[in-house]
Amino acid sequence: MWEYSDKVREHFFNPRNSGPLEEANGIGDVGSIQCGDALRLMLKVEPETEIIQDAHFQTFGCGSAIASSSALTEMIKGMTLDEALKVSNQDIADFLDGLPPEKMHCSVMGREALQAAIANYRGEEWSDDHEEGALICKCFAVDAVMIEDVVKANNLNTVEEVTFYTKAGGGCAACHEGIEEILAKVMAERAGPGEVSPPPACPATPEAPKPPSTKLTLVQKIKKIEEVLDSVRPMLQRDHGDVELADVQGKKIYVHLKGACSGCMMEAATLGGIQQKMIEALGELVQVLPSSHMPAEA
Repeated sequence: MWEYSDKVREHFFNPRNSGPLEEANGIGDVGSIQCGDALRLMLKVEPETEIIQDAHFQTFGCGSAIASSSALTEMIKGMTLDEALKVSNQDIADFLDGLPPEKMHCSVMGREALQAAIANYRGEEWSDDHEEGALICKCFAVDAVMIEDVVKANNLNTVEEVTFYTKAGGGCAACHEGIEEILAKVMAERAGPGEVSPPPACPATPEAPKPPSTKLTLVQKIKKIEEVLDSVRPMLQRDHGDVELADVQGKKIYVHLKGACSGCMMEAATLGGIQQKMIEALGELVQVLPSSHMPAEA
């Protein structure tokens, strides 16, 4: 679905430094399996010089998450800790000759794992600087401070770009207004006093990252949706649940949650995870909703 560079493919199919690092003296854990991505970065640091002698990773996520983690471990070997702290998520993407916009959150996760691992080595408690931020996206537990930091660091301008970099807004879409307010605030700061900053572009404007060049027909879209559901079905069935497509109405995809998934306390998390996979597969922002939310027929 996405255009991946040869380097991304190489680091996905042949990841470097994957697996535990027994002599690690700095470990950083970020992400959450419930949200679809999790990364553990392990460092072996020489105490006298603070040079990173080795780095390994373990990740739960997509091919871009694996490639970004692999690239990061290669990049930081031989660096001092202070040099490694200067590595940005854009540096990771550049090392891979670029990542699709929809996958930039993988490089952001790598940068945060590096910060966490270095803090762990130094005996500090890494707090990601986000504790004081109001929770904006409840689906993926992303707060205002993280969104603002990523918007500033990567010069983002649209809700869709924020979703690609942080996953915020990729769930129920209830947080889009909050994201727009943060974008407006950052744009006003960029413009400076006395200048008028344009409002943030909505996801449908030409300024947003382009979707696939060929628009999917309804039949193609339904086929992609069914492929996503087929990919998550085995996991749900292991927990005695299941899912099936109920209807597609524009950007809203209605599904039946069956068995143990029906009425489960984790229903929202399950739908959020499926929705993120739908967004990645279809190349557009969509909502995945339970069939009980389908509008009544007139």
